[in-house]
Amino acid sequence: MRSHYCGQLGEALIGQTVTLCGWADVARNLGGICFIDLRDHEGIVQVVAEPDNATAYASAARVGYEDCLKVTGVVRARHSVNDRLKTGRIEVVAERIEILNKAETLPFYLHETPGEDVRLKYRYLDLRRPEMQRMLRTRVALVRALRRHLDAAGFQDIETPILTKATPEGARDYLVPSRVHPGEFFALPQSPQLFKQLLMMAGFDRYYQIARCFRDEDLRADRQPEFTQLDMEFAFVTEQDIQGFVEEMIRSVLKEVAGIELANPFPRMTYAEAMRLYGSDKPDLRIAWTFTDIAELVKGCEFKVFTDWANHAEGRVVALRVPGGVALSRKQIDDYGAYCAKYGAKGLAWMKVESRAGGRAGIASPIAKFLSDATLEAVLDAAQAADGDLLFFGAGPYKTVCDFMGALRLKAAKDLGQVENAWKPLWVTDFPMFEWDEEAQRYVALHHPFTAPKIDDIAELAANARIAVSRGYDMVLNGNEIGGGSVRIHSSAMQAKVFELLGIGPEEAEAKFGFLLEALRYGAPPHGGIAFGIDRIAALVAGTESIRDVIAFPKTASAQCLLTSAPSPIDDGQLAELHVQVRPAAKG
Repeated sequence: MRSHYCGQLGEALIGQTVTLCGWADVARNLGGICFIDLRDHEGIVQVVAEPDNATAYASAARVGYEDCLKVTGVVRARHSVNDRLKTGRIEVVAERIEILNKAETLPFYLHETPGEDVRLKYRYLDLRRPEMQRMLRTRVALVRALRRHLDAAGFQDIETPILTKATPEGARDYLVPSRVHPGEFFALPQSPQLFKQLLMMAGFDRYYQIARCFRDEDLRADRQPEFTQLDMEFAFVTEQDIQGFVEEMIRSVLKEVAGIELANPFPRMTYAEAMRLYGSDKPDLRIAWTFTDIAELVKGCEFKVFTDWANHAEGRVVALRVPGGVALSRKQIDDYGAYCAKYGAKGLAWMKVESRAGGRAGIASPIAKFLSDATLEAVLDAAQAADGDLLFFGAGPYKTVCDFMGALRLKAAKDLGQVENAWKPLWVTDFPMFEWDEEAQRYVALHHPFTAPKIDDIAELAANARIAVSRGYDMVLNGNEIGGGSVRIHSSAMQAKVFELLGIGPEEAEAKFGFLLEALRYGAPPHGGIAFGIDRIAALVAGTESIRDVIAFPKTASAQCLLTSAPSPIDDGQLAELHVQVRPAAKG
């Protein structure tokens, strides 16, 4: 139907006849001549319809915004060059213009960015915009490069089931009722985790899959109920083997797709160190600021908030130095306090360092009066505070302080323009094996319950569960976790003990994971793997904050598809076939 794409025309084609298809990005009738900016997925070219071709001119005069067109014409040099276009040195003189389909008045103008609800309702129009085309094609190039890299390395692309068994850990499952097994349900997979482990036990050695996964959880800009991950598993490996391979893969692929240069090798940091310095297990290394623990310095001060937590076994007191922060107004500081409250802070103490040479008189702070001269100087020295700096202080339970001070670090650095324009990768390793859930009064797995502990002895693990470290690891890029994995448990006895420590008794473990425990008894090899978030990596490479921009048809923050009006009610006949009854939603 066409001979060329609009955006691929150039001076080499001058004098040749071409046939193009696309949409009228702009149509201008200047009375004596008509201009159409014709757009397809490769770009835009200017089409000219002149009066000496009455048929083409008449057709051009009828062209409206976003009409779908077929144009045949001759390429010639433009009199007025447009350097903003790849095709800006040529134009196409129309010999024939066919309106393939007239467009009604669009709900929004494609050269603008409407509200997200409008964009998602009319996603097929939103995706016509060149910026959206660019981002989706970035994703396509990313996936293509990953596949090529893995295929060349001997990985086997193997599909795993979509209809599977409900899991007891992590986010809620999406459930699918079975028509032929009344009262029983499949679950959509949160990941192919167990199947890829079984593939290692089956002797496939290196597996990968671009896998669709589903989680029924509360959403944010970087969460969707269905998402895509690059899933990988290796047999007969250590964590160093896995990390070395995938680090080289990510470095190579991002350079190929977007010209991004990443450090070689990636720096490494333990989970404990990441929480101590940054209050986050996915620290953004583009921000130079780190925490300074001051609990030992303030244990005897008169500020009760500090002393209470400095002397508490599970407490933490830290200072965060903000270079140049003395310029912040009291209102801005109060706003940061309100922001921290969302993350559990009971308050946010602060101190402006106006002049260190001026001693106490050079410090502006509502808490300075509670600190002796010696303590004040010790705190300033420990934080390496200089004139013009602002110190923020966090005190409270260790995890709570990490949460709100970590969030404050990110927000304040962005607000003050102190985020380096760079690409900063990182491996975070040695995650805790378990976290204690106060509400449930039991341990939960920090990664997942199939992650191997660094302790090989089962009795020793049971005795030291609270402080046990796992063989889990995450890859972080610019403060985003882009991949997470671990070496897996390959002993049936160890797996059973981990289930027990997680509060999953023998009967429940057998009912839910009996097939895994059995498979582990038949010579399961040491194995491990990692999964990368394709949506997140594509968003980072494309330069957008939201993964919805790199997903063709995403859901809203309330897990709805505005385009198709899903989810939607099901008629009584279908429900009866599935042996399902729907209870009305509770009012209020």
